[in-house]
Amino acid sequence: MVDWHEITGGVTAPRGYKAAGIKAGLKPSGLADLALILSDVEAIAAGVFTTSYVRAACVDYCRQRLQTKPTARAILCNAGQANAATGSQGWLDALESAMAIAHALNIKSESVLLASTGVIGERIPLQKLKAAIPQLVAALSETGSDAAANAILTTDLVPKSIALETTIGDRPVRMGGIAKGSGMIHPNMATMLAFITCDAAVSPHLWQEMLTRAAQRSFNSITVDGDTSTNDSLIALANGQSRTPAIMEVGEEAKKLEAMLTAVCQHLAKAIARDGEGATCLIEVQVTGAPDEQAARQIAKTIAGSSLVKSAVFGRDPNWGRIAAATGRAGVPFEQGNLRIQLGDFVMMENGQPLPFDRAAANEYLKKAAAGAYLREDTVLICVSVGDGHGSATAWGCDLSYDYVKINAEYTT
Repeated sequence: MVDWHEITGGVTAPRGYKAAGIKAGLKPSGLADLALILSDVEAIAAGVFTTSYVRAACVDYCRQRLQTKPTARAILCNAGQANAATGSQGWLDALESAMAIAHALNIKSESVLLASTGVIGERIPLQKLKAAIPQLVAALSETGSDAAANAILTTDLVPKSIALETTIGDRPVRMGGIAKGSGMIHPNMATMLAFITCDAAVSPHLWQEMLTRAAQRSFNSITVDGDTSTNDSLIALANGQSRTPAIMEVGEEAKKLEAMLTAVCQHLAKAIARDGEGATCLIEVQVTGAPDEQAARQIAKTIAGSSLVKSAVFGRDPNWGRIAAATGRAGVPFEQGNLRIQLGDFVMMENGQPLPFDRAAANEYLKKAAAGAYLREDTVLICVSVGDGHGSATAWGCDLSYDYVKINAEYTT
C-alpha cells in the first residue's frame, strides 16, 4: 500500500534545504548551466555512480569523498562540459571548483560533492564558473528547486522533478528529487544525473544500502540507446531536519523510507526514459515467471533496449516477434513453451503459441501512446511471462526515432 503523497517543491520540499540555478555562460546556448543544492546542516550522503572505466573527474571525486566521510552539505553541478577524459588537469579543475564553492559558502571543501554533464573531453571553464559563484550563492532559495532542475539539463526537453511526504514517528518526513538525462542512457547507472534530498535521520550504512537497491529498481532499469555515460551520478542527502527518531536498523520505518526513496527514483527514471532523445513514447516492460528478480530484470532490460523493438514501437508496428527474439537472447534460460507475450490488452502469444489478434487495433494502441507524449498516458505496456518462477521486474525505455540520429549526429557541431 502506498503510504505517501505527492507534494510540490522538488529538492527544497524537505526541511533544511535550499537550491539555485543560474546562467554562468558555460553552455553555448546561453541557457542556465550551473546548479547548487545546499543543506543547512551536515547531511548523511550516499551515492551510486557509473560503472564505466572512463569516468569523469567529478565521479572519482565523489567516490573518494564518500569513502572518507559519508556526509555532505552541498552539491555543485555544471552543465555543458562533462570534464571526462580530461586527464590530470580535469581532476585539478574538480578540486578547484569544490574549493571555490566551499569558500563562498564558508564550509569545508570536504562537504562539497560535484557533478558535471556535457561534452566528453571538454574541461570546465573555471574562470566563468568561479566568477558566477557569488551570483549562484546569492540565488539560493527554499523555492529554488525548479531553477536547479533546469540548470542541469543538456539535450533534455523537460526538467524532471518530484517530491513526496510520509509520516514516521508521528512526524512528516519529506523527500525530493531532480534529475537530468535524455541520451547516452543505459545504466549501470547513463548521461544521467539525479539528486535526492530527505529530511529524515538515517544511518550512513542503511542510507547507502537503500539507495543502491532503489537504483537497481529504477535508474538501472531504464535504457534509451544502450550507451552508458562517463558521468552517471545518483547522490542522496538525508539531513535529519524532520526531527524524527533516527533510523539505525532495518525495520518498518526503514522499509517505509526505502519504499518512498524507490518511488522517487522510479518517477525520475521514467521521466528520463520518457524524455529520451527523439522519443515519442515511454515503453514499460513487465517480466514475470523468471527464476529471480535479477533474471527478470535482465530480460526486461533486453527487451526495452532492443533497437528492433524500439523501432517497431516508433513505427506503430505490433511486431511481437521482435519481443520474442529479444526475450530469447537475454541470456536467461527458459522453456519456449512457457512464453507469453502481451502488448497492452492484446495477447499475442500464449504457451509458446502465436495467437490471432486485431492488428489494426494494436496499431491504434501504439498511435495513442505516441499522441500522449510527455504525459503519463504515453506508455506502451509490454508484458512477458517466461514460466512459473517467483522472479519479476520492470524496465523502462523509449522508442527509437529518426530524430535520435539527428540529435546525436550533430551533438558537438
